[in-house]
Amino acid sequence: MNNNDIFKKLRVALQLRDDQIVEIMKLVDFRISAAELGAFFRNADHPKYMDCGDQVLRNFLNGLVIHLRGTKEEPKNAMDVIKQNQEAVKKNISAKPKTELKSKTEFKPKTETKKKPFNPKDKKPVQKVQIVEKVQYKNGKNKK
Repeated sequence: MNNNDIFKKLRVALQLRDDQIVEIMKLVDFRISAAELGAFFRNADHPKYMDCGDQVLRNFLNGLVIHLRGTKEEPKNAMDVIKQNQEAVKKNISAKPKTELKSKTEFKPKTETKKKPFNPKDKKPVQKVQIVEKVQYKNGKNKK
Protein backbone atom coordinates (compact mmCIF):
# COMPACT_ATOMS: atom_id res chain seq x y z
CA MET A 1 0.00 0.00 0.00
CA ASN A 2 1.56 3.28 -1.09
CA ASN A 3 0.96 6.91 -0.08
CA ASN A 4 -1.52 7.44 -2.91
CA ASP A 5 -3.71 4.60 -1.65
CA ILE A 6 -3.66 5.97 1.91
CA PHE A 7 -4.50 9.46 0.65
CA LYS A 8 -7.42 8.13 -1.46
CA LYS A 9 -8.84 6.05 1.41
CA LEU A 10 -8.72 8.98 3.84
CA ARG A 11 -10.42 11.24 1.32
CA VAL A 12 -13.24 8.76 0.78
CA ALA A 13 -13.63 7.84 4.47
CA LEU A 14 -13.83 11.47 5.60
CA GLN A 15 -15.85 12.55 2.53
CA LEU A 16 -13.47 15.38 1.64
CA ARG A 17 -13.62 17.35 -1.58
CA ASP A 18 -10.52 18.67 -3.32
CA ASP A 19 -11.13 22.24 -2.18
CA GLN A 20 -11.40 21.05 1.42
CA ILE A 21 -8.10 19.19 1.11
CA VAL A 22 -6.44 22.34 -0.24
CA GLU A 23 -7.72 24.26 2.80
CA ILE A 24 -6.47 21.52 5.15
CA MET A 25 -3.02 21.79 3.58
CA LYS A 26 -3.08 25.56 4.06
CA LEU A 27 -3.53 25.02 7.81
CA VAL A 28 0.07 23.77 7.95
CA ASP A 29 1.35 26.35 5.42
CA PHE A 30 1.67 23.82 2.60
CA ARG A 31 0.41 25.13 -0.72
CA ILE A 32 -0.94 22.64 -3.25
CA SER A 33 -3.34 23.07 -6.15
CA ALA A 34 -6.42 21.03 -6.96
CA ALA A 35 -4.76 19.91 -10.21
CA GLU A 36 -1.84 18.41 -8.29
CA LEU A 37 -4.31 16.60 -6.03
CA GLY A 38 -6.06 15.19 -9.07
CA ALA A 39 -2.77 13.67 -10.21
CA PHE A 40 -2.47 11.82 -6.88
CA PHE A 41 -5.96 10.34 -7.17
CA ARG A 42 -5.60 8.99 -10.72
CA ASN A 43 -5.00 5.36 -11.64
CA ALA A 44 -1.36 4.28 -11.63
CA ASP A 45 -1.42 3.53 -15.37
CA HIS A 46 -2.74 6.99 -16.30
CA PRO A 47 -0.18 9.21 -18.09
CA LYS A 48 -0.81 12.15 -15.70
CA TYR A 49 -0.46 10.01 -12.55
CA MET A 50 1.99 11.29 -9.94
CA ASP A 51 3.35 9.56 -6.85
CA CYS A 52 2.35 11.15 -3.57
CA GLY A 53 5.52 11.89 -1.66
CA ASP A 54 6.06 11.43 2.06
CA GLN A 55 6.15 15.20 2.60
CA VAL A 56 2.73 15.73 1.00
CA LEU A 57 1.09 12.93 3.02
CA ARG A 58 2.78 14.06 6.25
CA ASN A 59 1.55 17.63 5.78
CA PHE A 60 -1.95 16.41 4.95
CA LEU A 61 -2.08 14.29 8.12
CA ASN A 62 -0.81 17.17 10.27
CA GLY A 63 -3.37 19.51 8.70
CA LEU A 64 -6.08 16.91 9.18
CA VAL A 65 -5.34 16.76 12.91
CA ILE A 66 -5.72 20.54 13.15
CA HIS A 67 -8.85 20.45 10.99
CA LEU A 68 -10.57 17.77 13.08
CA ARG A 69 -9.29 18.50 16.60
CA GLY A 70 -8.59 22.20 16.34
CA THR A 71 -5.73 23.94 18.17
CA LYS A 72 -4.97 24.14 21.88
CA GLU A 73 -6.56 27.57 22.03
CA GLU A 74 -9.67 26.54 20.07
CA PRO A 75 -10.33 22.80 20.48
CA LYS A 76 -12.99 21.09 18.34
CA ASN A 77 -14.86 17.84 18.57
CA ALA A 78 -13.77 15.67 15.64
CA MET A 79 -17.15 13.96 15.25
CA ASP A 80 -18.89 17.33 14.92
CA VAL A 81 -16.57 18.30 12.06
CA ILE A 82 -17.16 14.96 10.31
CA LYS A 83 -20.95 15.34 10.67
CA GLN A 84 -20.74 18.84 9.18
CA ASN A 85 -18.87 17.42 6.19
CA GLN A 86 -21.51 14.70 5.76
CA GLU A 87 -24.32 17.27 5.89
CA ALA A 88 -22.54 19.43 3.32
CA VAL A 89 -22.20 16.44 1.01
CA LYS A 90 -25.91 15.60 1.41
CA LYS A 91 -26.87 19.20 0.66
CA ASN A 92 -24.77 19.18 -2.51
CA ILE A 93 -26.38 15.96 -3.66
CA SER A 94 -29.93 17.13 -2.93
CA ALA A 95 -29.28 20.58 -4.44
CA LYS A 96 -28.47 19.11 -7.85
CA PRO A 97 -31.59 18.98 -10.03
CA LYS A 98 -32.60 15.53 -11.10
CA THR A 99 -32.95 15.35 -14.83
CA GLU A 100 -35.51 12.91 -16.07
CA LEU A 101 -35.69 11.69 -19.59
CA LYS A 102 -38.85 12.78 -21.33
CA SER A 103 -40.56 10.67 -23.91
CA LYS A 104 -40.94 12.00 -27.42
CA THR A 105 -44.59 12.84 -26.85
CA GLU A 106 -43.79 15.04 -23.85
CA PHE A 107 -41.09 17.05 -25.58
CA LYS A 108 -41.91 20.70 -25.98
CA PRO A 109 -39.73 23.07 -27.98
CA LYS A 110 -37.98 25.77 -26.00
CA THR A 111 -39.16 28.54 -28.28
CA GLU A 112 -42.55 29.97 -27.58
CA THR A 113 -43.46 30.46 -31.23
CA LYS A 114 -46.03 27.99 -32.44
CA LYS A 115 -45.40 26.24 -35.69
CA LYS A 116 -48.12 25.25 -38.11
CA PRO A 117 -48.94 21.57 -37.99
CA PHE A 118 -47.35 19.54 -40.75
CA ASN A 119 -49.50 19.05 -43.79
CA PRO A 120 -48.07 16.91 -46.61
CA LYS A 121 -50.11 18.85 -49.20
CA ASP A 122 -48.25 22.05 -48.32
CA LYS A 123 -45.00 20.47 -49.37
CA LYS A 124 -43.65 21.76 -52.68
CA PRO A 125 -43.01 19.16 -55.33
CA VAL A 126 -39.33 18.50 -55.79
CA GLN A 127 -38.00 18.11 -59.31
CA LYS A 128 -36.03 14.98 -59.84
CA VAL A 129 -32.57 15.68 -61.07
CA GLN A 130 -31.09 12.89 -63.11
CA ILE A 131 -27.51 12.57 -62.01
CA VAL A 132 -26.44 9.70 -64.22
CA GLU A 133 -27.21 9.82 -67.91
CA LYS A 134 -28.54 6.82 -69.68
CA VAL A 135 -25.66 4.50 -70.38
CA GLN A 136 -25.60 1.43 -72.52
CA TYR A 137 -23.73 -1.42 -70.97
CA LYS A 138 -22.16 -3.85 -73.39
CA ASN A 139 -20.71 -6.15 -70.76
CA GLY A 140 -17.50 -6.54 -72.69
CA LYS A 141 -19.20 -7.48 -75.95
CA ASN A 142 -18.70 -5.48 -79.10
CA LYS A 143 -21.92 -4.90 -80.94
CA LYS A 144 -21.72 -3.78 -84.54
